[in-house]
Amino acid sequence: MRRRAFGVSVVLAAVAVLIALVAIGSGDYPMSIADVVRTLGGGGTPAEAFIVQELRLPRVVTALATGGALALAGALFQSLVRNPLGSPDVLGFTQGSATGGLIAVVAFGGSTTAVATGSVLSAVATGVAIYCLAWRGGGHGHRLILVGIGVAGILTGVNSYLLIRANIVDAARAVLWLTGSLDGRGWGNAAIAGGALVLITPIVVALSPALANLELGDDPARGLGVNVGFVRVAALACAVLLAAASAAAAGPVLFVALTAPQLARRLTGAAGPNLIPSLFMGAALLTGADVLAQRLYPSHQLPVGVVTGLLGGGYLILLLARTARRARV
Repeated sequence: MRRRAFGVSVVLAAVAVLIALVAIGSGDYPMSIADVVRTLGGGGTPAEAFIVQELRLPRVVTALATGGALALAGALFQSLVRNPLGSPDVLGFTQGSATGGLIAVVAFGGSTTAVATGSVLSAVATGVAIYCLAWRGGGHGHRLILVGIGVAGILTGVNSYLLIRANIVDAARAVLWLTGSLDGRGWGNAAIAGGALVLITPIVVALSPALANLELGDDPARGLGVNVGFVRVAALACAVLLAAASAAAAGPVLFVALTAPQLARRLTGAAGPNLIPSLFMGAALLTGADVLAQRLYPSHQLPVGVVTGLLGGGYLILLLARTARRARV
């Protein structure tokens, strides 16, 4: 990692921790950052310890882990397709995870285990289908994007049908989950996203030099000794599992995977996938979005997916406008 990228990673990690402390201190029982730190260290009152450790900390840890997992998945996808539009939201993997989660909610009651299992299995099946359709005869980023958009459209229709077939109670729960929400998240949800992040991050970091060479093109990467097929499949599998784990933990939160790697790349100014800076950027973005979701309407908390959708949609429009302007130049 270059010096600037390392410095950016440290700053983003510090920002994520600071936002997390603010989030823990927010709510009907406000606490200062000093009180939160003291309580986390075991020095708070019993009431403060219960509020922090049982009510607020699991939600914040879930936000940090889910944001990091989404951003890391987005960085992998964008590196593989060599396109800033490469993210699980655009390529259909988020919709695939949503299909499995919806089936679990509608058919099996929607327990944490059922939603996690359904999301992972459906995301893996979606990844295999897109791989077979898009990478026949070699990997091409534009073909992957086009196939992913088509698969996303099909799965969106399937998800709508599942909602129509569900009873009113299950449909309401499913719609909330589809929006992306951190409300009521516990340690089980944090373990899903955090466990995936802990297990997969060392693998993708080991793949990072090969991914940087792969961004030069398949032939130059082969000339540098990269096993292109193996690296591509391994990176895709890691990205799919990260996206599936994040969907299982907090629902299919949109646009974090799209925006976080791009913002991290602009801060570092470095070529390559920028995996670690993207991870910390995603953690800070999702946790900050959750703080906004809780404070914009104090009487009625918004799902975090609404905030990320508004912010990420605006960023996508800006990105497309800049791309069109460069094309005209």
